[in-house]
Amino acid sequence: MIRLPTCPVCKKLLVLDAQEQLNTFPFCSERCRQIDFFRWSDGKHAIIEPLDPHAPDQAAGPTDDC
Repeated sequence: MIRLPTCPVCKKLLVLDAQEQLNTFPFCSERCRQIDFFRWSDGKHAIIEPLDPHAPDQAAGPTDDC
């Protein structure tokens, strides 16, 4: 079943054909877009895993094999 898109902040159902919402997608409004931005800037949201699953583990640090 296909779910209709919702705003990640307020969970409001998005109407994708409205010209105003094209500038704020995937958010329903500029207000929700700014709320999400400030959550990222405050550190409430964070990416804790590497973006590339095939990249070597950067947390292990450099190794001295020589």
